[in-house]
Amino acid sequence: MPDLLKSRAATDPDHTALIVAGQGSLTLAEWDERSTAAARALPGPLKGDRVALVFGAREWLDYAVSWMAVLKAGGVAVPLSDRLAAPELAYMIEDCGATAVVHGGGDTALPTERAVPLTELLSGPAAGEVTAGPDPLSLAQILYTSGTTGRPKGVAATHANLTSPPVHPKRRPFAHSRHLVHAFPIGTNAGQVMLLHALTAAPAVVTLPLFTPARFAALIEEYAAGTVFVVPAMAAELLNARVQDRHDLSSVLLLGSAAAALPPPVAAGLTAAFPNATVANYYTSTEAAPAQTIMIYDPDRPGSLGRAAGGSRLKIANANGTPVAPGETGEVWLRAAAHPRAYYDTDQDSAFQDGWVRMGDLGRLDDEGYLYLVDRESDVIKSGAFKVSTIQVESALHEHPAVADASVFGVPHPVMGMAVAAAVVAGAPLTLSDVRAFLSARLAGHELPTVLLTLDALPRNAAGKVIKRELRRMAEE
Repeated sequence: MPDLLKSRAATDPDHTALIVAGQGSLTLAEWDERSTAAARALPGPLKGDRVALVFGAREWLDYAVSWMAVLKAGGVAVPLSDRLAAPELAYMIEDCGATAVVHGGGDTALPTERAVPLTELLSGPAAGEVTAGPDPLSLAQILYTSGTTGRPKGVAATHANLTSPPVHPKRRPFAHSRHLVHAFPIGTNAGQVMLLHALTAAPAVVTLPLFTPARFAALIEEYAAGTVFVVPAMAAELLNARVQDRHDLSSVLLLGSAAAALPPPVAAGLTAAFPNATVANYYTSTEAAPAQTIMIYDPDRPGSLGRAAGGSRLKIANANGTPVAPGETGEVWLRAAAHPRAYYDTDQDSAFQDGWVRMGDLGRLDDEGYLYLVDRESDVIKSGAFKVSTIQVESALHEHPAVADASVFGVPHPVMGMAVAAAVVAGAPLTLSDVRAFLSARLAGHELPTVLLTLDALPRNAAGKVIKRELRRMAEE
């Protein structure tokens, strides 16, 4: 990674790599110079030591400098968001064995005396050194999973993994854009992908510290962004706020959605709100990256997540990894073209097998190799003799004109074992009977919710994924 920055900074020093709305910007030359200074301020050489980086969304510039500094000093960067609760931070810092914690100087309660603000670090003596070309197969970062189904796991990536697939200097990604806009938080896989785009892609990467539909749309308009990335929850908020009525979004040529499957009604709404944009759904995971599938929204395949891209491989298989026939439901497996990731704690390797990653989703492939998700394996609701796909019910709920956001989950039932429950954010009053009547023309009887929660907002983690265990707790109460 340091070699990539050094090379690009030498050929294009004044190119703006990062812009943080309201906070400033960073050119490639500044990124290289500041990260070298920070690397020399770290106690080193680090020789594979883990350094936790705790920064907030307003501190993307200092975070980018710190992340590269750790790599230049021969260490392993551990990106963490300051939005995490103190016990979560403490667990991750302890779990990865961090020898130091660098932070942005905010008011986050850091559970260690080893924490030092970046500004204080840079004002001290240059005690460390910059390593000469780290081994490409050495670890570069440990990124923690979202923990929606259990305790977060640390996923280790090498320099070779992060630089794969290679980018040709004359064919940089998103060359149709001068600016790429996103609002992903630090410490997420989507956020790290945007950081890598700042290093390798053609446009300047612009981020918004705090997402609101109006601010995000205004930022797109201000920079005439050609590329925009969101998560499905952000996409739904943009549509519900009808930002296209107040902002010029015609500059957007590519609108990418990541982190979760994009509900078909939301994808269709995006194509109308962004009149010149190709809407693409990217499917991967912290464990599988850079392997992914990409689907350009197609009304004839509204629920598909596309086919493997960028040299990735995709299969639907049983628990042993043996492929099943097209049309049959099985586990979704992805494989990167080279240099796969692994859990940092090797005792937690159940997701990995011979370079393949079990995605934790159930799905099927059609005859042309297009992927369709059935559900998260842990989310499937087994109700009596039936298995209910929460994805299918959620998609139907998003068709309701009053539903702004929706999530479906299982709750205990004394006879059926589990029953279907739904949580919705509604723009108008909704009752369970209203929802069941609307869905009855779209779903089978066993798929209709028997419990309805109406909320002001769905509980989500930093990556934008719904925390369903919190919904189950609310339903039980």
